[in-house]
Amino acid sequence: MISDDDLYKLAIFLGSVSMVLIVVYHFFEVNSVEDGSELAEKAAKARPARQPAAVGKQNTQ
Repeated sequence: MISDDDLYKLAIFLGSVSMVLIVVYHFFEVNSVEDGSELAEKAAKARPARQPAAVGKQNTQ
């Protein structure tokens, strides 16, 4: 049977490993390079829509 001391050490070890893996995952996620298709979609969404010409503005030349 597992003793309380062994269970305590196992819980501390597994908790520490999980926290390190979470930090490593976030590090890679923040520093990842996006591929071109996602970048193109974001650029298309970021472009401002064309605004209609101003009403009453005449072209005088």
